[in-house]
Order: sequence, then structure tokens, then C-alpha cells
Amino acid sequence: MVELLTHLQPVPPDEWDSRLSADREELFRTLYERSFLYRPRDPFTLSSGKTSPVYMDCKKTTLGHSRAQYLIGHLIYHLVASQDPEGIGGLTLGADPIGVATSLVSGLYRRPIPAFVVRKETKDHGTKNPIEGDLVPGARVIVVEDVVTTGSSGLKAVEICRQHGYDVIRVVALVDREEGGRERFAEQGIHFTAFFTLSDFLAHDREVRAFDSPIPNP
Repeated sequence: MVELLTHLQPVPPDEWDSRLSADREELFRTLYERSFLYRPRDPFTLSSGKTSPVYMDCKKTTLGHSRAQYLIGHLIYHLVASQDPEGIGGLTLGADPIGVATSLVSGLYRRPIPAFVVRKETKDHGTKNPIEGDLVPGARVIVVEDVVTTGSSGLKAVEICRQHGYDVIRVVALVDREEGGRERFAEQGIHFTAFFTLSDFLAHDREVRAFDSPIPNP
């Protein structure tokens, strides 16, 4: 029988940077292989209403890949742990697996960060809570997203959190599509961090396609 791992093994301080760098690179490769979609002849419609030949279907990774869930939680936990957040989550559905993954990893480090979910619409029965979870009043929270385009989803989550008395420390995304989201967060005085940009994936895709293409005869 395999022993259940209930805590993370200690890592020497001088190895942390290389460990996190390796985790980041592995997550990038996984997102590229599973979530980067290129369809120039049949463009995708984005949440902003714009069309694009490129789409990041991050849920194929955040929901469908157990190793990636750990990597996401591990990277975000180490990014935000020094700020001692008291909650992590965002607008359902993209934020949900990210918040839960980070909360789980925080528990393994014995510095728990509760996850929460911001509803797009308040339900008309039960508690009618727009924010689901178990946050303390006035909690300092991290808002997360899978992909940021114009920043509308993140800003909606921030607004709802603030309306209910929570202090939003920062917004963290896996991918920034570089279509105005970062600037809109900055205008609101919100610290925004993304692990990767769409440009990173486009550059990598060009390298992959060039490598896979046959070399023409001279």
C-alpha cells in the first residue's frame, strides 16, 4: 500500500528558485499541449465579443490534469504566501479549480488559505450568498482567473468582494491575453500578475511549427 503524502517534503532554501522555475516550465508545457488552440480558418469568439484564431481553453488543464492542478496551486501559493491572504477565489467557473488547488497546497504547507467562489448571479433561494465559502469578515483575499482578456471578469469579482467587505490584495491569472486587462487593473489600483502571456504561447508555437515543418531541399 502506498503511504498517503499529507505534507510536502522540505526543500533546501538554495533550491527553491530552481524548483519553482521547473514547475513553471512544466505548467507552461502542459498548458500549451492541452489548452492552446489555433484555428485560423474558424476563429473563436472571446468573452469580450472579439474573434481570434487563438483560444486558451485552460479548463482542459485546470480541471482535467491532476499534475497541473498541483503545479498551479504550488506556484500561486508561493507567489502570494508572504502576503498572508485569508481567502483565494474568483468569478465562477474559471477561477474555481485554481482557488481550490491553491487552497489545497496551502494546507499541505500547514498555512491554510480558504477557497471561495464568486457567483455570476445571486441565487434566489437558500442563503442567497453571492460569495460562497467560509471567509472571516473583512478577509484579505486574492482574486484568481484562468485567462484575462479585457479584465472584465476579474474586475467584477473584485467589485463583489469589495461590496461585501473583503480586502482584495491582488489579482493573479495563469494567462494574460494582453488585450487591455492589465491596464484596466492598473487604473483601479489593483496589483495584477500573470504567469504567462499569449505572446509566450504564440512564440513557442512558432518554434514548434518551424521544428515540425520539413526542411526544404536546397
